[in-house]
Amino acid sequence: MSEEEATQAKAISVYETFWAEMERLYADKGTKTDSLKKYAAAEALVNGENGIKTMHAGGKVVTGKVVLGDTTVTKSDLDRKVPNVFLSVCLDVSKWNVLHADSGKPVALPSTRLTKYVVEATVEEWPQGWRVVRNRPQEKPC
Repeated sequence: MSEEEATQAKAISVYETFWAEMERLYADKGTKTDSLKKYAAAEALVNGENGIKTMHAGGKVVTGKVVLGDTTVTKSDLDRKVPNVFLSVCLDVSKWNVLHADSGKPVALPSTRLTKYVVEATVEEWPQGWRVVRNRPQEKPC
């Protein structure tokens, strides 16, 4: 494995860990989102924290698993001052269950909602380590 391939693999691993942390945070209404800073920064951190806080403020939690598939490096620029890797990922949230936090009963969701869709992400190497800085759903099925 070349150095570039190893770096790309590290970026993918950080993205996967970011989603594992998002799962944990969405599932626990009482938890603070500070731990997300270990895996995300900039736009991805703000959007992730806001999504979790909005869900919890609405009295909801999300349980189950997010499945990441077809993860592809679309571009990488490792010679920059802040090296980055761009990813295209199929995010599958069909195994995620939105529940009322108090009762544990399922929240009614539209049958037309997209549960498997393309996400474009950017992962950068910051002084503290690799961080997801962009995580943008594309509203395209995969």
